[in-house]
Amino acid sequence: MEPILKIEHVEKYYGNKLNLTKAVDGISFSVNKGEFVAIMGASGSGKTTLLNCISTIDKVTSGHIYVGGVDITKLKGNQLNRFRREELGFIFQDFNLLDTLTAYENIALALTIQGVKANEIEARVHEFAKKLNVEQVLQKYPYQMSGGQKQRVASIRAMITNPKLVLADEPTGALDSKSAKMLLENFEYMNQSLEATILMVTHDAFTASYANRVIFIKDGKLFNELVKGNDSRKEFFDKIIDVVTILGGEVNDVI
Repeated sequence: MEPILKIEHVEKYYGNKLNLTKAVDGISFSVNKGEFVAIMGASGSGKTTLLNCISTIDKVTSGHIYVGGVDITKLKGNQLNRFRREELGFIFQDFNLLDTLTAYENIALALTIQGVKANEIEARVHEFAKKLNVEQVLQKYPYQMSGGQKQRVASIRAMITNPKLVLADEPTGALDSKSAKMLLENFEYMNQSLEATILMVTHDAFTASYANRVIFIKDGKLFNELVKGNDSRKEFFDKIIDVVTILGGEVNDVI
């Protein structure tokens, strides 16, 4: 089976000859359809740079990234814009909702851009809102919602176009513990019931323990990998903590 995401020998350099930084150093891995994968690493490890390359926000220096069998490192112009719009879903730490639009309008905008008909948009928005329990805030503006509600609305916006891959960048970073737990349970639901393929960058072991697999990065290179298998979330969390300890992470970075 062709993986949804395939990373081949990706390198990313910043700076010039006098001051060159290798942020990503020859990383290769793949993500299959229906997987929920977390990438962990300390600040400066290269995990966010890698996510930026996968999301096409940044360009690789060398190597290849395939999404759905398409080499996205070769896409340009309208092809690249279409790929971002149709094949990727984004969930950001700061939600990135438009303040002048209601929750419904924020979600519907993604479908409007794709040319989906109004009656279909309405049906799909309400279907997803019911599944993620935010029907009651659809007519509210972002300033009228809690952090957890805003993040769930942002999650629906990322999912509603049925993208091949959902990318989440520190999705619990701006949430309190209760809202974070609720969001992660929604991620589990999206992954297991809606068959969403999710790649999530996090520095937090509790957040990572909801994934099926955790990839650890250190100094721009793959350091280790854990697969949840039949472990409980608590058992998986303990194993993640063990690896983070070896990585040299501080307690504040993992709990």
